[in-house]
Amino acid sequence: MIYNPQNPMIIQSDRSILLEVDNPKFIDARNALSRFAELEKSPEHIHTYRISPLSLWNAASLGYSHDSVIDDLEKYSKYEIPQNIRFEVAEQMGRYGKIKLTSDGDMLRLESTDKLIITEIWNNDQLRPHLDELLDDYTLLVQPMNRGFIKQSLIKLGFPVEDIAGYSPGKPYEIRLRNRTKDDGMFSLRKYQEEAVETFYAGGSERGGSGVVVLPCGSGKTIIGIGIMAKCSSMTLILTTNITALRQWMQELIDKTSLTSDDIGEYSGEHKDIKPITIATYNILTYRKTKMSSFPHFGLFNREDWGLIIYDEVHLLPAPVFRYTADIQAKRRLGLTATLVREDGRETDVFSLIGPKKYDIPWKDLEKQGWIATATCTEIRVVLPDDIRIEYATAGLRKKYRIASENPAKIEVVEKLIQRHRDDLVLVIGQYLRQLETLAKEFNAPIITGKVDNMEREKLYNAFRTGKIKLLVVSKVANFAVDLPDANVAIQVSGTFGSRQEEAQRLGRILRPKRNESIARFYSVITRETQDQEFAAKRQLFLTEQGYSYEITDSETYFGEMFPGIL
Repeated sequence: MIYNPQNPMIIQSDRSILLEVDNPKFIDARNALSRFAELEKSPEHIHTYRISPLSLWNAASLGYSHDSVIDDLEKYSKYEIPQNIRFEVAEQMGRYGKIKLTSDGDMLRLESTDKLIITEIWNNDQLRPHLDELLDDYTLLVQPMNRGFIKQSLIKLGFPVEDIAGYSPGKPYEIRLRNRTKDDGMFSLRKYQEEAVETFYAGGSERGGSGVVVLPCGSGKTIIGIGIMAKCSSMTLILTTNITALRQWMQELIDKTSLTSDDIGEYSGEHKDIKPITIATYNILTYRKTKMSSFPHFGLFNREDWGLIIYDEVHLLPAPVFRYTADIQAKRRLGLTATLVREDGRETDVFSLIGPKKYDIPWKDLEKQGWIATATCTEIRVVLPDDIRIEYATAGLRKKYRIASENPAKIEVVEKLIQRHRDDLVLVIGQYLRQLETLAKEFNAPIITGKVDNMEREKLYNAFRTGKIKLLVVSKVANFAVDLPDANVAIQVSGTFGSRQEEAQRLGRILRPKRNESIARFYSVITRETQDQEFAAKRQLFLTEQGYSYEITDSETYFGEMFPGIL
C-alpha cells in the first residue's frame, strides 16, 4: 500500500486518530470514522478521534467487518497504519459474535468456538455462581434469569455477547398503521424509518428484537417505535422521560395507528392506568420513599405479558431501571436516542442490556434529504466584568462555572439576538433558574421550569406552537421529547457542564423541518476564558462529529459586523 501525504488522517499507536479539518477529503474521512471511532477533541484545525472496543463492537453489530474498517483507514491515512492498530481492530471486532447465547429448552447455552474462552468464563469467581453446568469444552448452561447479568459481566471482561436466544412474543395485541392521520393527512414511514424498523425486527427472528436506534431529534424516532410496535403487535410498555413526552406518545399512537384512547394507559405520578399499551415515566419507576426502600412501581415490568419494551431517550436510562432491565432479557427491547453518549460512562450497559446499535444515519444526510432543518451553530463569547472577575478568581471549581454561566453581560447579547429574530419563534434555554427568571423578567417572557405544573406547561407549549407567543424561556425540562416543530432559534445561556448529549438535545429542539424552509439557528452565549468556555468545547463534540461546525466569535465583532443595524 502506497500512502498519500495529502490524505487528512494520521493514525497513532495509542488508538488516537488525528484528522485535518482543512483538507479536501475531510468530510468523507469524518463520515468514515464516525462508523467505528469516537470524537474526543475538535479544535479549529485538527480533530482527534479514538478507536475503542465499544466503538468497534457497535460497528461489528451493524455489519462492518474489520477489513472494511482497515480499508477506510488505509484510504485516508497519510502514513502506514501502526501494526498494533491493525491487530486491535481485528481482535476487537472478532470478539463480537465469538460468544453467543442461544436457547436450549428451558435453559440457555453460552457457546464459543474458542474453548479457552469457555474455560476462562467457567473459572471466573464472579461468574461461576451464575453458571449452571459445563456441558463440554465449548458450551455452558445458564439459567434464563441470569441472562442479563452474564452479558453485563462478560462485556466488562471484554467479551461482548451476541444474544440470539430469542424473545417471548408477549400477549398478542393488534396494532395497525394508518394510511391517513386523524386530520386526514397522508401518513407513511419514510425510507430510513422503514429501514430502521426492518433492521430491528429482523423478520421476527432471534437476530432482531433488541438494540438501539440512533437518529437526530425531529427525525421521527417515535414513528420508528410505532412502526416496530405494529410489527410486534403485542402488549407494549413504553418508558419516557416526562409527562409531556408521555402524552406526545399517546397523541402520536392515536393519530397514526388503529389504537384508541381506550387501548392506552398512562402510568405516572398523576395516573396509574395499566392497559395493553402502557406508557410510564422513568420518574415513577424510580420513585421510592427512602434510599433504603424498595421501588414499589417496578412490578409494572412483570404485571402484564409485554411483548415489547421501548426505552425512549435511552441515553438517560436511570441506574435502577438498568438493574431491573437485566432481569427481563426475554422481552424485546428497543432503545431510542439521538446520541449513545452517556456522561456517566455506562454505554457498555446500554450495549449489553438493551442491545447493540441497530441503526443510525448521519444527521447531515437527513438534512440534505430535507427530513431535518438546516442548522447553523454560533458561539458568541462575552467578557466577565471586572467586578465579578475577583469573585471568579477566588471561587472553587463548581462555583467558578456557575459565576461564568450567569455572567450578566450575557443579557445584552440575548437582547440583541431576540431583537434580530423578533419575527421568529425563539427558545432561550439554560441551566440555572435564577438566571432564567432574570431573563424572563427582563424580556417579559413566559418561563417553563420544573416548578411549572404540567397543565400550565402544555398551555405555554401550545401557545408557542401556534405562534401566540414567540419567545419562551425554558430550563432543562425542555431538553427532551418536547415537540415544538416551528421553533427555529435557540439561545443557550448555560448548560450542564460538558454534557454532549444535552447539546445534541438542545439543537434538536429546532431541527424539525420548517414550513417556510427557514434555517434553524443555534446560539451559545459563553463567557470568554473561563470554565464556561472549556465546558462549551466539550459539549460541542458530538455535534462536531455529526458535521456541524460552530462559528466562534466575540459579541462586539458579531453584532458590529453581522448586524450593524441592531447595535
